[in-house]
Amino acid sequence: MRQFIRNILPQQLIDFYKNQKKRRNQKQRETLASTNHTVTQSQIIEQLKLIGLKNGEVVMLHSSLSKLGYVEGGAQTVIDALLKVIGNDGTLVMPAFPAVGFNYDYLMTNPVFDALNTPSKMGIITEVFRKMIHVKRSLHPTDSVCALGKHADYITKNHVNQLTPYNQNSPFYRLCELKGKIILLGVDLNSLTNFHTLEDAVPDFIYPVYHQTQFDTQLIDENGTSMTMKTKVHNPVFSKKRKCNDFIKSFTDAGFMTSFKIGLANCYCIEADKLHNWMIENYKLKGITLYTPHGKI
Repeated sequence: MRQFIRNILPQQLIDFYKNQKKRRNQKQRETLASTNHTVTQSQIIEQLKLIGLKNGEVVMLHSSLSKLGYVEGGAQTVIDALLKVIGNDGTLVMPAFPAVGFNYDYLMTNPVFDALNTPSKMGIITEVFRKMIHVKRSLHPTDSVCALGKHADYITKNHVNQLTPYNQNSPFYRLCELKGKIILLGVDLNSLTNFHTLEDAVPDFIYPVYHQTQFDTQLIDENGTSMTMKTKVHNPVFSKKRKCNDFIKSFTDAGFMTSFKIGLANCYCIEADKLHNWMIENYKLKGITLYTPHGKI
């Protein structure tokens, strides 16, 4: 729906709306700051440790800085807090997708994905992280991730030339292999990309979640080398049928998701391998999918 609205509205009106939203968010942050409702790095660190995050862990972060309230130091504060908790032996991962809305619509514009220069559209925290020194980025036209730390190379390599973005060579599956954790800061389960590892792991998945079109996409790697790769994208028809937040109770009851709060935001911590295994088991037993959270085959 959001992409449809963007397509029909004049760019001038879209820019006006964005500026109004930025002003509202800035005013809210200023109000919070003036009333001492400030989120500090030490507060973030404390909450992350309380949910069991520790040195050496692999963490995938999905985030919305504005939903946290007024964060002292902005996006860099959140990044530094996570890096301090997981330490030098840890690995921080974030989505660095180049588009919002449906990837089918995005690839229909014939974009060129430049690993070093294409911005992340997954929020300001991800874009600040992408630009940091030593951060690695997976080479993928729609579902790239950035990573920093011990396992950054392993997580980001081999994402290129995969027909589907969530298979066994993807950063998302490797997060499961490494028994990583997924942190959702100020976003709900609609941002939980690891849902899709089920669809790529099960042979002959029951629903046609990928569009039948195979796109020839243009890429430029970190060395400036141009290449072409084929990829599929999720079918917008099925993307509209996702019922992500219906899983909140199930995941909590299963014991692999914890809820917590930072600033004004509701947040979640999920164990990636247990999420993946639970989805596969319940798909086989009950027909549970992202589209049928209560089971149906």
